[in-house]
Amino acid sequence: MEALLNQVITQVGSVILGKERPIRLALACLLARGHLLIEDLPGVGKTTLAHVFATTLGLRFNRIQFTSDLLPADILGVAVYERESGEFRFHPGPIFAQLILADEVNRATPKTQSALLEAMEEHQVTSEGETRPLPEPFFVIATQNPVNQIGTFPLPESQLDRFLMRIELGYPDVAAERALLAGRDRRDLLAELPPVMTPEQLVQAQAQVRAVKVSPALLDYVQALLEYSRRSPHFLTGLSPRAGLGLLAGARAWALLAGRDYALPEDVQAVLPHVAGHRLQQVQSEGARGSEGLAVWFNEVAIP
Repeated sequence: MEALLNQVITQVGSVILGKERPIRLALACLLARGHLLIEDLPGVGKTTLAHVFATTLGLRFNRIQFTSDLLPADILGVAVYERESGEFRFHPGPIFAQLILADEVNRATPKTQSALLEAMEEHQVTSEGETRPLPEPFFVIATQNPVNQIGTFPLPESQLDRFLMRIELGYPDVAAERALLAGRDRRDLLAELPPVMTPEQLVQAQAQVRAVKVSPALLDYVQALLEYSRRSPHFLTGLSPRAGLGLLAGARAWALLAGRDYALPEDVQAVLPHVAGHRLQQVQSEGARGSEGLAVWFNEVAIP
């Protein structure tokens, strides 16, 4: 399985140049059965990253472009009356796929954003009084523009908490950007990529993540991090039990990517900023999430 996962990283890295760590974090998020939030400036490859993961992992893929006039029914689906049968027939929305790209999710209104809550947490959709399961595996990769840009609606805490990790891609380095400028169009490369894994193999890898061993000492370490975040003067509220479970799941996935069947404190530290950053709200700067206070916590406390 390690060799197969390395093939996934290599193929994604052939399209998203010079971003091995964000690619590994994104794959760890999917292996941990979590949803991923990518926040960055337009044009750095957020949408392309979701496309290449869907292709490489062999997942059925749908892209939803979030806009201010998007309605919940545009995502979930709607029941339409059919005159011939005299009955209402449910027409599934684009949410019924294995990997959903929620593109520019913070450009939709809070009402539309909330349409994702049940799907992301329970892998099901309730519409017209009936609950319908979503396909497995099921992931949401959402892209988000910086909240200071025009036409954005900040994601509420309940929505942010549904994302296991938040990552940034950033600008490429000089060598990667030169290769990007001199190379082929990324969309042409995407069209030629073969699947490296099947959905069944991905489910097997997820099962291996859950089997990664965690020692009592590591559980003590994670609990100490959670407790510190709750009493820290830097944050309005601390990390929830769900965040703690997500931190352990992410650490297990990071360990599996390193070829180990046991997790270390270094695995927790590798994923901590990406699991905790979007869940923590600073006291010093109302509305800012994580940055300065998280840096103090991570540098002075999280790493002994």
